[in-house]
Amino acid sequence: MRVLISTIVAMLVTVTQVMASGGGNGEPLSILAILFMGFGALIVVFQVFPAVVLFVGMIKGLMAPAAKKSEAAAGSDHKS
Repeated sequence: MRVLISTIVAMLVTVTQVMASGGGNGEPLSILAILFMGFGALIVVFQVFPAVVLFVGMIKGLMAPAAKKSEAAAGSDHKS
């Protein structure tokens, strides 16, 4: 397992360096390319809010039954 993880990490480091090297031509991006990347970033950012709301709802749903059971047990102890 360690060999697999170290191989994957080594490949990722190498690929990252190659991708970051670029062509070296130094041409700036056009305004349309910048707008396209900005639009893509906005889509990602606007999807974060519903994801967080859904995640919080799931956590509340997982924790709620345990709280209800403990309240029910506490309520039955007081009656007897």
